[in-house]
Amino acid sequence: MAIDERFIDELNARCDIVDIVSRYVSLKKSGSNYFGLCPFHNEKTASFSVAPDKQIFYCFGCGAGGGPIRFIMNIEGLEFQDAVRYLAKQYNMTVPETNTNPKARHRRERVLAALKDAARFFYTQLHSPAGAQALAYFQRRRLAKRTLNNFGLGFAPDSFHALLDAMTEKGYSKEELEAAGLIVRSEKGTYYDKFRNRVMFPIIDIRGDVIGFGGRVMDDSKPKYLNSPETMVFNKRRNLFAMNIAKKTKSEYFLLAEGYMDVIALHQAGFDCAVASLGTSLTDEQARLLTRYTKTVIVCYDADAAGQAASQRAIDILKKAGLRVRILRIPGAKDPDEFIKEKGAEAFRKLIERSDNDVRYRIEAAREKYDFTEDDQRILFLREAAGIIAALENSVERDVYTASTAKLAGVTQAAFAQEVAQALTRQARQRKRQMHREVRAPAQAAQPRERNIHYDNVKSARAEEGLLALLFSDSSLAEEMRDKIAPEDFSSPVLGKIYGHAIALYDSGRSITVSALEGTLAPEEIELLVSALRTAVSPDQRIRAMEDYIDIIAEQKAARDIPGEAEEDPLLRKAQMQRKTKRYDNGAAG
Repeated sequence: MAIDERFIDELNARCDIVDIVSRYVSLKKSGSNYFGLCPFHNEKTASFSVAPDKQIFYCFGCGAGGGPIRFIMNIEGLEFQDAVRYLAKQYNMTVPETNTNPKARHRRERVLAALKDAARFFYTQLHSPAGAQALAYFQRRRLAKRTLNNFGLGFAPDSFHALLDAMTEKGYSKEELEAAGLIVRSEKGTYYDKFRNRVMFPIIDIRGDVIGFGGRVMDDSKPKYLNSPETMVFNKRRNLFAMNIAKKTKSEYFLLAEGYMDVIALHQAGFDCAVASLGTSLTDEQARLLTRYTKTVIVCYDADAAGQAASQRAIDILKKAGLRVRILRIPGAKDPDEFIKEKGAEAFRKLIERSDNDVRYRIEAAREKYDFTEDDQRILFLREAAGIIAALENSVERDVYTASTAKLAGVTQAAFAQEVAQALTRQARQRKRQMHREVRAPAQAAQPRERNIHYDNVKSARAEEGLLALLFSDSSLAEEMRDKIAPEDFSSPVLGKIYGHAIALYDSGRSITVSALEGTLAPEEIELLVSALRTAVSPDQRIRAMEDYIDIIAEQKAARDIPGEAEEDPLLRKAQMQRKTKRYDNGAAG
């Protein structure tokens, strides 16, 4: 399903990339650009830049780059069309769509319809004689009938073809059911139900569509949980269980639990803000989804070692997304479901009120690792705690935790403050080394960051990048460029491809912008283009720079076409190249 190109141009014209990025990243202006911490990788030094005049973003550290649409695709985990719709809604625009691929749209609609009908089948089976054992299981877990209905819980019969037969009768083909992840094809070519003899948990996205299932055994057999495979509608990294319900909560925080049953128990107890990841550790995409609905997340994972380790990982991911994080400790129970059954909802609410912030939790977690009766163990704890405290940006917070941690370990505040100061120094050195690797090294590298893209002729490719930077800065140069150089003259096929698309934009009367190509170029091609656009040439030097770039490309092409001819006088050629590159390579890139 394509979206009209003119609409894309109008949307891009209305978008303010600084405003869009600022909703996710804290930006500070420096010169004509804005800088902040990259939301796509962990960093301490701001290497993420936004150029409002070019309507692009670029990270010197990880190489992510693009225009407004690409930013929304990356930050929200959306496909191109969905990102366009997301932005259009922000600017009160209606997306006109052209059905250039009605088969793909129809296939997607059929998959969603199949999943919805499968959910109905499982629900019906739960309340039939065949589902007596499954219903008894839910009753033992103290789930009320209303809860079963609210979450659409069901049962997959102990049969290899019960669902297949029922869905075939409704008119679904085996290919559609396989695409929905409901049936599996054997090596012999026969099909059978994926879910068998399991209680079923429908996974519903924020739009209200059933996109997959989680199935749980009712005994101790393995695997305990079986989830739908990745399909055209289901991506487990981008969705959260019960988010369709939790997004309506009036609570000021969200509860992040580990499993389906924990979430359902929490909702039944009145905590309608509970969600869970889908059979995997928390992902960046899920954290960003949470930022759309809350500013605070309370992690209430299982109390065992695996749950605590998962909590540590979740802290980093949630804080990277800009969320405030608190950690809930569950005394005397392995998970929220068990605690609520034994102590009740009000006792759990008190746990929430006493939940630790992430710093206090990490210090306490470190404390539990060491035996304070041993001096060397206490020293190891203090060093680990100093690293945690030194990572805090606020000096007042550092002082507060320095004092409380020194008291906890039985040392003077002054002595521990020295340990924190040393940790600060170490971390500053590490950040400096990281900055050198992430910012300077990429800017000086001869080859593109993307491993799948390689420059066979670095000199020509640098000139080709410069030509693209000129073209995207000043489209009035397009006509002259088109007359003097063609895409096939480029040494880099990727750069030639981008150049060809840019000239096509010009010929069709459209603006030559990064955003106009985001639906055409691959992500790595967009990032390569944005990296090239960091080259700046003053307006009064653009004509001369264009001529020099074209000369270099032509000379290098001649060298490729007639090996050795362009090297007849190496010293003269070296002098010519130095003359031509000096004007725009020295100090122009940045």
